[in-house]
Amino acid sequence: MANTLLMPKATAVWLVDNTGLSFEQIAQFCALHPLEVKAIADGEAAQGIKGMDPIMTGQLTREEIARAEKDPTQRLKLSDPKVRVPESKRKAPRYTPLSKRQDRPNAILWLVRNHPELKDAQISRLVGTTKSTIEQIRDRKHWNAQNLVPMDPVTLGLCSQIDLDLEVQRASRGREAPAPVGDTLLPAALTERLQPVQPKPKDEDAELDADKVFAKLSALKGKTEE
Repeated sequence: MANTLLMPKATAVWLVDNTGLSFEQIAQFCALHPLEVKAIADGEAAQGIKGMDPIMTGQLTREEIARAEKDPTQRLKLSDPKVRVPESKRKAPRYTPLSKRQDRPNAILWLVRNHPELKDAQISRLVGTTKSTIEQIRDRKHWNAQNLVPMDPVTLGLCSQIDLDLEVQRASRGREAPAPVGDTLLPAALTERLQPVQPKPKDEDAELDADKVFAKLSALKGKTEE
């Protein structure tokens, strides 16, 4: 692996502030343009970037800096790293075996039947197909429509359960909630419009009159004495 400088701009900030190196020497060492190094020295660039000491990280030695300061024509040499960092490998595109490619229509049919809320773009992301193929399978116009069998794409290995659940959740967010079934409470706006039930007026005739009661008792008493 090629030896490369870590955090070149932060290193340039430190070299500008702590050494007598020329702008050209710092620019060459940090892979920057001399005008950009000059802008750093003038405070017009790299504002807020904390300088990083290349001596502490083992990328330069004090002797190497002193040698370059004495002769502006000299170039700084990057020290060999003390720790070798393995080079990251680029992730290659996922290869789908031929057998799984043949199962894609079955997976699409399963998604169309079991998750009609999914959009064509979501199905395409899950199983790696085209919009035209999805439409043909949905409309039963696929060349092999008679032989297709719905099969779970997770079981086929075309996508993970996490990816499928995530796409289903995304599709469900835009759908309206189903209307409730059965008796439900009326909305507050309607209940406020309803007139409160007035209590029935008491029947005045039903109320007992004390004078009438005593009068009847007196009449009954008189008849008894006679």
